[in-house]
Amino acid sequence: EMRRMMSTVGKVQASITKKITSKLKPNHLEVINESYMHNVPKNSETHFKVIVVSEKFNEVKHIDRHRMVNKILSEELEGPVHALSVKAKTPAQWEKSQKVDPSPLCKGGSKK
Repeated sequence: EMRRMMSTVGKVQASITKKITSKLKPNHLEVINESYMHNVPKNSETHFKVIVVSEKFNEVKHIDRHRMVNKILSEELEGPVHALSVKAKTPAQWEKSQKVDPSPLCKGGSKK
């Protein structure tokens, strides 16, 4: 019972993982629910960080990688998810630097 509580993957998180996996065939993917860091009800699925490494990002500009991810997750972003932090890297970039900056702390209700 305890173990299940520790690592409950919510529906939204599972859906994000599944969609990105099927569309981007990532070499590396982390979908991190950061809702607990924000002033939202317990077990919320509102704030996510996605770290995705994919060959599909080769030759794609930074901003367009984000657009690709946002497009894949448009349903979630129109629904329960109101903050998505995306780190989208090519395998070569990931090899070079696997460090990911922590997300900035929430500054309140603003999305931008």
